[in-house]
Amino acid sequence: MDLNLLKVVHLAGAFGVFMALGAIYFGAQESCRKCASILHGISLLLLFLVGFASLGKPPMELHYWKIKIVLWLFLGVAPVLARKKTMPMSVLLVLTLLTGVFAAYLGVMKPF
Repeated sequence: MDLNLLKVVHLAGAFGVFMALGAIYFGAQESCRKCASILHGISLLLLFLVGFASLGKPPMELHYWKIKIVLWLFLGVAPVLARKKTMPMSVLLVLTLLTGVFAAYLGVMKPF
C-alpha cells in the first residue's frame, strides 16, 4: 500500500482519538459520550494497525516504536482516568497533549 495513503489514514486515526478524548473529557451528553467512546476505540485500532502497516516489519534495533506503543496505551486508558477522576482534569488534559506531541516527535524525528 502507498506510504502516503497510510500516513493520511494514520493522521485521521490520531484526529479521531483526540476528538473523542475531547468529547469524553468535557462531559458530552450520555448519548454522545457513547459515540465518542466508540470513535475512540475505532481510532485507536486504526492508529495501531496503520502504524504497524507503515513500518512493515518493526525495526527491532530501533526503540522508538516501543515507546509509541506505551504512549498508545496511555491514550487508550485516558478515558478511564477521566471517568474515575484519578487525577485532576487539567493534569490529564496536559498529559494527553504532551503524549500526542511526543508521539508526533518520535514519528517524525525517530531519535533513537
